[in-house]
Formats: sequence, structure tokens, C-alpha cells
Amino acid sequence: MPEWLKDAVFYEIYPQSFLDTNNDGIGDLQGIISKLTYIRELGCNALWINPCFDSPFMDAGYDVRDYKKVAPRYGTNEDLYELFAKAHELGIRVLLDLVPGHTSDQHPWFKASASDEPNEYTGRYIWTDHAFKGIPGRPYISGMTDRAGAYMLNFFASQPALNYGWLKRTESWMSAVDSPEAQATIEAVRDVMRFWLDHGCDGFRVDMADSLVKNDDEKKSATCAIWRNIRRMLDQEYPEAVLVSEWSNPEQALNSAGFHTDFMLDHHHNGYNTLLRDYETEGGDHSFFKKDGNGDILRFLEDYQPKYELTRGHGYISLITCNHDTPRPARTLSPEELKIAYAFLLTMPGVPFIYYGDEIGMRYLNVKTKEGGYQRTGSRTPMQWDSGKNHGFSLSDSPYLPTDPSADAPTVQAQTGKADSLLETVRQLTQLRHAYTDLQADGSFETVYAERNKMPFVYSRGKLLLAVNPSADSVSIPLETAGMKVFGINDASLQEGILTMGPQSFAVWKND
Repeated sequence: MPEWLKDAVFYEIYPQSFLDTNNDGIGDLQGIISKLTYIRELGCNALWINPCFDSPFMDAGYDVRDYKKVAPRYGTNEDLYELFAKAHELGIRVLLDLVPGHTSDQHPWFKASASDEPNEYTGRYIWTDHAFKGIPGRPYISGMTDRAGAYMLNFFASQPALNYGWLKRTESWMSAVDSPEAQATIEAVRDVMRFWLDHGCDGFRVDMADSLVKNDDEKKSATCAIWRNIRRMLDQEYPEAVLVSEWSNPEQALNSAGFHTDFMLDHHHNGYNTLLRDYETEGGDHSFFKKDGNGDILRFLEDYQPKYELTRGHGYISLITCNHDTPRPARTLSPEELKIAYAFLLTMPGVPFIYYGDEIGMRYLNVKTKEGGYQRTGSRTPMQWDSGKNHGFSLSDSPYLPTDPSADAPTVQAQTGKADSLLETVRQLTQLRHAYTDLQADGSFETVYAERNKMPFVYSRGKLLLAVNPSADSVSIPLETAGMKVFGINDASLQEGILTMGPQSFAVWKND
């Protein structure tokens, strides 16, 4: 396990929406480079950059046309190498987004695979043996190429599935997981990873990491075996490199597949969903961090705690403020509610991720779909830096997406230096996390007080005692007196065996 990951706080950047330096309306790599100091001052010492590779952008870059080439709209490969170098000078690690399950249908591999003449890429994708032979239960396309077969899709119509074989084979055209064509696909992915690692990349966030082998079993044993093999490569050749999985099944991703950390994603009614986005239930919004939601922390803990216990020692569970696929938390939470939510997320075990703009409370916007975003597009609008044109994102008259038109649109400029702002609170929280090793990814975690439908929630991280009350009411419980208070949001006290938490409060005490 790379040592640097223990104290990592990641910042996720959607490159087309971060900062435009050439005024073409689209964010670019030089824009990221120019804001590295801001990211470091925010307290983030690691980056995850969404796909920046050459693409027709039918799915915002998750349809890769060339894995080894930066998309011209973002700059050049040399710009990315420069980003790696300058980030490293500031102590910032950089992960790229690896999309191993599919490519664009414009990728040279697919164009060759679609030929009716056999070649080295014939088996790179999943094809049936006849144009009128479909793939039961799977999305596929036929009749669009010279090749007499239907090809399987992994997501949108422009994203054909790469061939890693089938664990359970029911048709003659299904490759075995140990077939030459499946092994060639694995080697091609390893080659891409080596290319970027050799140029300074520090690892990868892996898109749809569990989607490789088809007809895999419930434990995803064959897919896990592929990732274990890749992890062995990293341990031997790039021991400081990190793999982060989009899997949301830490027992599989960490224990079986060998990823270093796995996202706890916003899946409907899972533990994470109950914290920030439980607004699709009867009777209103019951999110734990909604001050009037009457949330229940046990709904989170009953999902999270067993996963945490099962995976301790194997890797980390990553909690996120949001990501490019998830509605921004400011869609339903106020800045004060966000402060308490982020205090919790940034003091839990594992490796936290802050989505660009969440630190200032950027809102989810109802905008038209862009590049396959659909309802996700509202969380992908440009970063709001200041009160200038397009909020400082670009001087273009046609920015990638619009920014918040509201008079009170949150910006970095407006919140910088204001002690009670969300931005400065996030900075204080990241400083707190870096200051105490007990708050690092591998620090212990124990529930001290958690009662169904009651506040507050109290937990310990080593010698630190932490308490959170997101509700609008003041609450008190008997609790053994702790040591010195080292951090607080709003009123909280622990005296003479009584813990009192004011409305929307969070506090940390350090025991000697």
C-alpha cells in the first residue's frame, strides 16, 4: 500500500469545466496547472482528472478514441506531462481516469475489428458470429459494419465492449477468459497504464471496474483475477501507483480485486445515499444532514460498518462530496448543512474526494444535456471563480456550459478569507485531517453513540472524539468527559459528563 495514500485528500476535476485559458469555451490542462496552488491551499494533495484523452465526446470523454493522446481541446501530451511535474513540485499526486471496459466506436481497434478481413484486432471486442445473431439480455448493434456479426455495447451506442472473455460460455463465439484474444485485451490495457505511469502519472481511477468479464459469477471472480494481476504489475514496477475503483462493493474491489480504494457511490437507498440525497422517499427529504430531515445515522452505519470491518487491512473505502455522475449536494442542502456534512465526510476513515466546486457550494443547474450527460449535466457546469464573465471560467461568448445565473451564485472570490464561508470551513477541515494521524485513511473508527432516530452521532478516531448534530435542535447526552476541544462548528460542549450539541454543530476533542 503506497504510504502517501494514508494522508491523501483528493480533488476531482472535470477538465472541460474547470478553467479555460485559450478562450475557446472549454477548460484545458493549462487551466488546471494555473490553479494547482489553489488546490494545494484548499488542502488537497491529490487529483483525479476525468478522461482527458482523444475522443469524439459522445459520452464526455468516456468514449476513448486514443488512450495515449490528450484530446486537442485540452492541450497536448506535453501539457499533461507538465501538469504531472508541477503538481509533484507542490506535493500533489495525479490520477487519470482509465476506461478499460469499452472504447469509442471510432477507436482504430474497433475499426479494424469491424473489418470482414481477419486481423490482430478481430477478437478485441465482443462479436457474435452472424449479423442476425444477437446477445440475449445484453445491448448490441448489428448491420452497421462489414463484419457479419453483432457487437456488444458496454454503455451508449458508441461504446463497444472490449473482450475480456466470458466466465460462463454458452455460445461458440464467446471467448474464454484465458483465450488469446482476452489476454491481448488485458495486455493492451497494461500497456496504456505503463505509458502514462512512465510519463509521471500516479495511478488511475478505473471506470466501471467490475464490467470486464461477461457472465462472471456473483463474486466477480474472473474480473477480480484480472485486477489482481494488474495490481501485481503495479506492486513490482510502480509501487507508489494507486488504483481507485468505481465498484461500490469494497469486499470485492479491495479484498478480492486488489484495488487500493473503492468508492462508496450514491446508489439508491444505500448508506451513502441516506446521508445527502434521500429525497426520493415518501414523506419528504430524510437525508441525515438535512436539518429538518429527521435523518437516522443507523441507516448509514448498518450499510457502512460491516463493509468497513470486512475490508480493514485490505484497502480503503472512499466517501465523496459528489462526482460528475451525482447531483451536487447543494441541490438540497444549504451552506450550513454542507459544512456539517463535509465535516463528517472529511473525518471518516478511508480516502475522501472533493468534487470541484463543492467546496464553495456550487448548485446543481437544470441545463440541457451536453455530450451524453443528460441529467448528469447539471453537476458538470463550469467552476465559478469570481464575479466576472462566465464567473471567471472563460472569456468566450460560448462557454462549454452556463454558470449559475443567480445573483448569489457562489464563487471562490466571494468566499476567500471569510471565516464563516463554506470554502474556509473546508480548508479548516482538510488542515485538521492532515494535522492528526488518527484522522488518516487507516486510523481506527468506533461508534461511541448512535441511537435510531436520535441525535447526535458520536464516534472516535484513535485519541480523537468527534460529535455531529446536523439537526435544527439542541441535544444533550451523558458522555464521559474528553480532553481539549480542537475544532468546532457552532456550539458544542462536553463538560461534567454531559455532551451538549447546539443546532447544526460539529466538534472534535483530543484525549491525552
